[in-house]
Amino acid sequence: MQPQEDIFQKNSAPATESFGDSGKTSVPPPHEKHSVGESIWDFIKFGVLAVVIVIPIRLYIAQPFVVSGASMVPSFQSGHYLIIDEVSYRFFEEPKRGEVVVFRFPSEPSKFLIKRVAGLPGETITIKGNEITIKNEANPDGFGWEQGATTPVESTGNLSVTLASDEYFVLGDNRGASADSRLWGTLKREFIVGRPIVRLFPLSEVGIFPGEWE
Repeated sequence: MQPQEDIFQKNSAPATESFGDSGKTSVPPPHEKHSVGESIWDFIKFGVLAVVIVIPIRLYIAQPFVVSGASMVPSFQSGHYLIIDEVSYRFFEEPKRGEVVVFRFPSEPSKFLIKRVAGLPGETITIKGNEITIKNEANPDGFGWEQGATTPVESTGNLSVTLASDEYFVLGDNRGASADSRLWGTLKREFIVGRPIVRLFPLSEVGIFPGEWE
């Protein structure tokens, strides 16, 4: 399940007639034709402008991703086309429990994964089958995390992890088919890229903040 980034991506107005005080029709002189050199220079300027605008947006504001794999079923299917908000986590807020995040795989940072946040920094998360218990400063005795729609796992493996101040515990919604923090460990904050803000495809599921649990 690794979302793969998709790379995306004038004519002169015709002469018009105008009427002066005499009522006679006058036609403005034809536009001068641009030389080949001017056309090339216009093309270069347009290209530079596009690069100046598009690259910062793609690198620092929003990126398109295509979901590949079944680890987030039923929230996301393979082929879903998402726009990722890279600004909120960078400047305004930290990831919250239950939010879907896109991040660089710690063992191979050139690859991107999509999972849901289960454990926050400083917490202890305990998993017993499909039940998840969270302990933190506000709940030292722990509480059961009421999850939304998931595809339950059949095995009953147990796991307990205490997170450092810069670590998160992430899970796929399709618990039996997801390689996540249960397998490769905790996720450091520095690897989190952003969260899905828009789903553009399929058209029947277009919407904002896709994957949110009610």
